[in-house]
Amino acid sequence: MKKGKLKIGVLFGGKSAEHEVSIISAKNIIKALDKEKYQIFPVKIDKNGKFNLNTLKKIDVIFPVLHGPFGEDGSMQGLLKILNLPFVGSSVLGSAVSMDKEIMKKLFKEAGIPIGKFIVLKYGEKITFEKVKKELGMPVFVKPVNMGSSVGISKVKNKKEYDTAIKEAFKFDLKVIIEENIAGREIECSVLGNNNPIASLPGEIIANQEFYSYDAKYISQESVAEIPAKLPRATIKKIQELAVKTFKILNCEGMGRVDFFIKKNGQVIVNEINTIPGFTNISMYPKLWEASGLPTGKLLDKLIALAIERFKRESKLKTTVK
Repeated sequence: MKKGKLKIGVLFGGKSAEHEVSIISAKNIIKALDKEKYQIFPVKIDKNGKFNLNTLKKIDVIFPVLHGPFGEDGSMQGLLKILNLPFVGSSVLGSAVSMDKEIMKKLFKEAGIPIGKFIVLKYGEKITFEKVKKELGMPVFVKPVNMGSSVGISKVKNKKEYDTAIKEAFKFDLKVIIEENIAGREIECSVLGNNNPIASLPGEIIANQEFYSYDAKYISQESVAEIPAKLPRATIKKIQELAVKTFKILNCEGMGRVDFFIKKNGQVIVNEINTIPGFTNISMYPKLWEASGLPTGKLLDKLIALAIERFKRESKLKTTVK
């Protein structure tokens, strides 16, 4: 890397239903980045996916703040690798498998990570409400497979709601996942690192709506977070261990936020991981690290250092046989 200020390109916006959330996250990251260390280049991607690719050529490290498809699913990560640019967060594989809830949950199952029951529907396939009720019970959650920030998610209790929810989820993806309802506390834990990741203290989401919806997260902001979560020491350790295991199993790097449920009997269930977690004023990823003794500015320094570390390591790999 060159001497002097590092040139950091903050990529935001994007061709995703989470476009607006991405803009808020990017603003907070730009505000928190140390201006003494970094020269910052905001790069906005419009809703059609257009942006100035030439801008990237003069940048040292890219910080993708792109939530959802075309940014968090390996697409942008693949482009940045082709352009030979260091970037923050998971690479192509970790991003892709973490974004696809079907593949993610199958990998969890294979690794013995505790998860809830689920059914996946591909575009054109159908499954009756009666069969879903028999296999998963009621209520259930219907979600687009490749989406975050609770976009397109519905809580379903009857056939009418089920039919509507399936149509809504298919607006956002060609695969839909139907998950059993897990009654319990909603816990989140942040992970940081490449080969030797560490976990933050966990926090608890206390949703004042039926579930932690997009509206509850970003619009009404009715839900509150308790940071750190009031949990027994043994449960905190279990969550942290599972968070790191989840991160490693999915080949994640840099950052990730792992979401859990804790059942009334104390069982810890892994729900999912987000490889580009939010950085809004209410986002759990930076708040959990702050509670763990790592303020946002230092967290961003670490994430940029991890991106450079991986890039240097990968640059030593041979690309020819001679």
